[in-house]
Amino acid sequence: MCSNKGGITYRDAGVDIDAGNKAVELMKAAVRRTYTPGVVGDIGGFGGLFSLAGFDMKEPMLVSGTDGVGTKLRLAIMMDKHDTIGQDCVAMSVNDILVQGATPLFFLDYIAVGKLIPEQVATIVRGVAEACEESGCALLGGETAEMAGFYGDGDYDVAGFAMGIVDKPRLLTGENIKAGDVLLGLPSSGVHSNGFSLVRKIVFDHKNMSLQDEIPEFGKTLGEELLTPTRLYPKAVLPSIRKGLLKGMVHVTGGGFYDNIPRILPEGTTARVNADAWPKLPVFAKLQEWGNVDIKEMYRTFNMGIGMILVVDPENLAAVKAQLAKQNEDCLCKSVAIEEAGAERVIMEGREFIG
Repeated sequence: MCSNKGGITYRDAGVDIDAGNKAVELMKAAVRRTYTPGVVGDIGGFGGLFSLAGFDMKEPMLVSGTDGVGTKLRLAIMMDKHDTIGQDCVAMSVNDILVQGATPLFFLDYIAVGKLIPEQVATIVRGVAEACEESGCALLGGETAEMAGFYGDGDYDVAGFAMGIVDKPRLLTGENIKAGDVLLGLPSSGVHSNGFSLVRKIVFDHKNMSLQDEIPEFGKTLGEELLTPTRLYPKAVLPSIRKGLLKGMVHVTGGGFYDNIPRILPEGTTARVNADAWPKLPVFAKLQEWGNVDIKEMYRTFNMGIGMILVVDPENLAAVKAQLAKQNEDCLCKSVAIEEAGAERVIMEGREFIG
């Protein structure tokens, strides 16, 4: 039924401009808290403005990254819990540009919904803003698209774009990694935002579980564990980057260890990883048990408790560990992991791989 006797309105077609404006008002304070000295202007412009005038670099380079949250969103929708997804969105892009040595400058978000509920959208954006604050970057702009007839009521998608800056001499490419270098693993908070198609296959299709199921090993419900947000690594790692102590980094995302580590390895090198060097989070043990998943498939799909890997020259090892300690960052694994090339680019070792 039309709300206007004189003709059909945009609201009749499923797009409520007033609801969009209300969402903006609800998120303004959180967005403004992210502003850094480089931000020019305020909310409401057609484009976000950011000044690079304060950066003293010989060869400044911009580093960009974009990503989404994937099917983890389905769990948030099922639980009607939307306050953690924003951090996932920021972390997926910010951690990626961090790997190349970039300091995050600003972030843009995109939210597409079937029906715009101002409070829900504002909750998502507040999560984005809080993650931007923790990462030291500004939430410079974004878009909320109400797409009636395309997404169902209650459904939404979230994506983001991060921009960072690095002085070219500090750019991390991995090209100088050599045999004898060391891998340091930094802990993940859980599954992060990759592998959720397999997670959902295991817990819903195979085990017929509910997100409200209490899992003793987790000390919380299944849904609460799976919605644990992706860790942000800038605070932990930027001090070492700025001191030139790292030779390369790996953000352990889709593809796990087997597909991500080779992305930074020069030709002629192999990474040997001792999986006994760090404790496994219970969520991975239970997913493997519930799905009877082969161990290699686990390490090719999930982060298995290590969200970020640093490649360090042995001479800098003590300095990097000292920098991490200053940030109260645990270093979960250490092994002399780079060697001359073998038959495989990544060799996983440990009790799980015997037999």
